[in-house]
Amino acid sequence: MGHEKMHVALAGQPNSGKSTIFNMLTGGRQFVANYPGATVSIKTGAFSWQEKKISLTDLPGTYSLSSYSEEERITRDFIIDQSPSLVVNVMDASNLKRHLYLTFQLLELGAPLLIALNMVDVAEKRGLKVDADALSKTLHLPVITTVGSKGRGKNELKDGVIKAFDSNLDHEHLHIVDYGDLESYITDLSAKLLQSQIEESKVPLRWLSIKLFEEDEVAQKLVSSNFKNPEDVRNYVSKICSEFERKYDDTPRGFIAFRRHLAAQKIEKRCVVKTKEVSVTLTDRIDRLVCSRIWGPLILAGIIYLLYELSIVGGYELTNYMVPLLEGFRNAIEKFLPIGTFLREPLIRSLVLNVITSINSVLIYIPIFLILFALIAILEDVGYMPRMAFILDKLFRRFGLHGQSTLPLILGGVFVGGCAVPGVMATRVIADEKARLATILIVPLMNCLAKVPLYTLLISIYFAKEKALAMFFISTITIILALSVAKILTLTLLKNRPSSPFVLEMPPYHIPTIRGVLMRSIERTWLFVRKVLTIIMIVAVAVFFLTNYPSVGEERINTYQKRAEQIKNVFTSKIQNTPFASQFKRDKDITRYLVIEERYKNQKRALFKASDERREKFEQRFAERYSDVYPLLNAKGKDGRALNKAFKVMKRERALLLMDLRDETLHGSFLGMAGKFLEPVTRFAGFNWKVNVALLSSLAAKESSVATLGVLYQQKEDGQTLAQRMKEQEKGFTPLHALALMIFMAMYPPCIATLIMVKIEAGGWKWAFIALGYPILLGMTLATLVYSGGTWLGLSGTQGMFVFYALALVTAFLLGKVKGSVVETDIDEKTLKGKEVANL
Repeated sequence: MGHEKMHVALAGQPNSGKSTIFNMLTGGRQFVANYPGATVSIKTGAFSWQEKKISLTDLPGTYSLSSYSEEERITRDFIIDQSPSLVVNVMDASNLKRHLYLTFQLLELGAPLLIALNMVDVAEKRGLKVDADALSKTLHLPVITTVGSKGRGKNELKDGVIKAFDSNLDHEHLHIVDYGDLESYITDLSAKLLQSQIEESKVPLRWLSIKLFEEDEVAQKLVSSNFKNPEDVRNYVSKICSEFERKYDDTPRGFIAFRRHLAAQKIEKRCVVKTKEVSVTLTDRIDRLVCSRIWGPLILAGIIYLLYELSIVGGYELTNYMVPLLEGFRNAIEKFLPIGTFLREPLIRSLVLNVITSINSVLIYIPIFLILFALIAILEDVGYMPRMAFILDKLFRRFGLHGQSTLPLILGGVFVGGCAVPGVMATRVIADEKARLATILIVPLMNCLAKVPLYTLLISIYFAKEKALAMFFISTITIILALSVAKILTLTLLKNRPSSPFVLEMPPYHIPTIRGVLMRSIERTWLFVRKVLTIIMIVAVAVFFLTNYPSVGEERINTYQKRAEQIKNVFTSKIQNTPFASQFKRDKDITRYLVIEERYKNQKRALFKASDERREKFEQRFAERYSDVYPLLNAKGKDGRALNKAFKVMKRERALLLMDLRDETLHGSFLGMAGKFLEPVTRFAGFNWKVNVALLSSLAAKESSVATLGVLYQQKEDGQTLAQRMKEQEKGFTPLHALALMIFMAMYPPCIATLIMVKIEAGGWKWAFIALGYPILLGMTLATLVYSGGTWLGLSGTQGMFVFYALALVTAFLLGKVKGSVVETDIDEKTLKGKEVANL
């Protein structure tokens, strides 16, 4: 046994302290990854003890081993498929009865178990003492007491793992839940399965029988693939269920849940002793305020505001510190790329710099994610997350969402200024698959910060006198529309998606550990960065070619080349009487100086906040590397001023030339042609081809909409703002046009980074394409309704705003009244009537 490798899995319910036990055992040596084919992350680590190497997998926290949530399926599939040497079941000693519910199911699954009775200190504070020996004798399992947050019981648990591995469990005497009146049916079904199995089952037949009576989808699939005559088995189960319900006025599923809780209650009475009467705990006193009808929502609003302020607002400020790092990375790569000519950059240079810019646009979010995930970890550890869900669950469930949808929607920008990427990532805390998918699909409808530039531009031009009203409209209309969309999605597209039993646990409040918070923040951020980068690179390459090809024809290039020659000739004529003229005789010399001068400025900007010593070293290195050019960068005197003045003029003229070339390239590109192709349809929404191109370019990043409009509406006079140029050049545009465009932008599909996160969190490109498609159709429909309908009714922009708002409110109200599928509880009310079972 000396060198045999052990594979141990950690299983437990949420808030059992499982993560602290994992950190305690591994000492932080861990790797985080998503489970194959799923969106839920698992942690793996390792530790050595008694000359044995033990690999440890931290499975997702789950209340049961059913098929409702991804966490439940992953935990169950891992134990079945990977067959770990040992499963350490982490239980909260202060809530033994509830945690036994999962233990019973692990035993039925045949998992080799060891109990880690955690948080015994919390139990003692609540006046409870768990007799670990009595619990061990009752379950016929080894039980080790621990306090993971304080490192207590670490060596004892490691010893217990080795001992449990070296000895065989007494399977004959393991605790089995007595299912009473259902036992005979379970025995009969097990015998039927034994006769019809094609090969020996990987799972115990008693467990499979129980799951079939619980109407478990995965169990039904196992029967279909591994047993003969699966239809006979299904018919038998259906017949027994109907017979049992008629005879006992209860479903087998509800009865199974009741008997488990009854068994847990008996064990609790036998093994838990009350050492003191604690009538009102500190948690109870806090909850009276935190969960009250009046103060609860106010406290929630304050916490959400603080979360938003620290992560989104504070995080965006910290992105300023990321800029020098990212620019430094770009500058380092740029040095090795070929320079090209005065008019054209080599393809490799343009492509690589474009991809790096796209990657940097995602990496700049790292400070936001680090703060956001740290704050979420604090809220999770403190125990506030379920309180947040409790306060808003009643409202959100009317629209097919979940109380835990609150955080993702806030981060996405319920009002103005969020970001859909962390919003989508935050949906992983939602256990209910239907509500989670609905939330993922509506988070991009929130007002992310990238939409604000277009809102600001249009409001400043067309709603200058009603700015406050227009901002209130756009800030609130999105959540009204999103709730309606969520309800429609859950009634149609997501109708058959599974819903989790709604088990809302209010754990005691805890003080989070700094190490635990930091580790989870770094883990989750790294997981995001690692997954997103490769996909961003692929998409950035695709967008580059769509906006640059087909390229401008040879004849037009010759025209631009002549303009380029004129600009260069003007420059060289202005400096011909200076000692620098000899260094700018060739096109190659001028282009090289342009590139090096830009490189010099970029690197100096990246060192803006650096020490004087660092800046001096940079100047020395740059002077050594570019000894022929460096004197020109800092040329003084009359000749130096002449050079600098002429160079600035040339640089500006070249920038305008390249802008014109890019503009013409965009017109003739695949994206430009698409904008013109769509014009016959989008004109009903008031969009011309220029607006179409701006919107299409925004698929990469919504900030591109205003940048593209800046290219399309060229500056005719110095100092003209984009607002002035657009107002002057689009004489036919009215406030109704602007309102339709604002509503379309409000419904605009996710940017590339968000689409990638939708793919990752929802578990496939199918959902990313749905998230891309339905907002386009919805946005175009609403924009057409506003523009064409408003024009037909003769409404002004402000009147159209009021009418649309009223229609959206009425629609949301009516949809909220429509009854959808109700999320079931683990024990239905009928089962609980007349039976002595404590609240979950």
